[in-house]
Amino acid sequence: MESDASDRFDTSRFEASRDRLASLAYRLLGSAADAEDAVQDAYLHWQAADRNWIKAPEAWLTRVVTNVCLDRLGSAQARRERAAGAWLPEPLLAGDSMLGPADTFEQRESVSLAVLTLMERLAPVERAVYVLREAFSYSHAEIAEILGITESASQQHLHRARGRITAGRDRGGEADPASARRIVEEFLAAASSGRTERLVAMLTDDAIAVSDGAGLARTLLRYDTAQRIASVVHAGFKPSAAKRRFAGGTPAIHYAVLNGAPAIVFVLGGQVIGSVSFDIAYGKITTVWGIAGPVRLARLARAWRRREPGTPLVEAW
Repeated sequence: MESDASDRFDTSRFEASRDRLASLAYRLLGSAADAEDAVQDAYLHWQAADRNWIKAPEAWLTRVVTNVCLDRLGSAQARRERAAGAWLPEPLLAGDSMLGPADTFEQRESVSLAVLTLMERLAPVERAVYVLREAFSYSHAEIAEILGITESASQQHLHRARGRITAGRDRGGEADPASARRIVEEFLAAASSGRTERLVAMLTDDAIAVSDGAGLARTLLRYDTAQRIASVVHAGFKPSAAKRRFAGGTPAIHYAVLNGAPAIVFVLGGQVIGSVSFDIAYGKITTVWGIAGPVRLARLARAWRRREPGTPLVEAW
């Protein structure tokens, strides 16, 4: 009976850390499904360990999850998949526990689609140092112990990681929620009406658009001029019988917040079948993220079914 009580206590201690561990793994891997697998691996390590010798369970679990994620990032299969040019982060709905801490700008930015994508440029250990420091405020001494490196190495990795992230990121500040929603609604109205000149005016000169081609493209589709983005957006948003047949019906379009960014989601029969997220700086759109691959939308779709969707921006697309 004592063993059963101890097992229940130890399981409860792990479960109390599960959300934090999942948010750490998501930042490191950019995939909700992979993050869930990493946390489950950590649980198996926890069950197999002699827990009488674990003096600081939270630190021990952080180290295990971090190293499980580093192993995944460093695997030959992961390198092939990510180098193939078809990798995008999985978008998460506001309120998802996997998004983790969001008290500071750095914490919120660390789960943005832009930063999750930029972190692909980092070596796995740089990525780990950046996440542990920026999102979870670990000291360099703690990071050194978690990763088995020196404090000076941790500082150097962070310096390089920050430099690479900053070089690829336009920090235009955070748009207030009302302004962000207004910009998205104007974008949707312009895209639906075919007013490409209005779309161009809403985009920065160096705006980009990234799409997984409704999950059908072997590599990501990228567009890097405002005029080209406007043309592609107009073509994509213009309803047609063929598109409705492909979608399986006439979806509604809802406003949402994904990974801290304003977005719209296409919903058919309560199921999310596509999402478009927007990075905004200085009142203009810098990046458009189009994601419709079912695997990438799996967790978002589950979260959407559990919420009250509210009135859609467009009842029937």
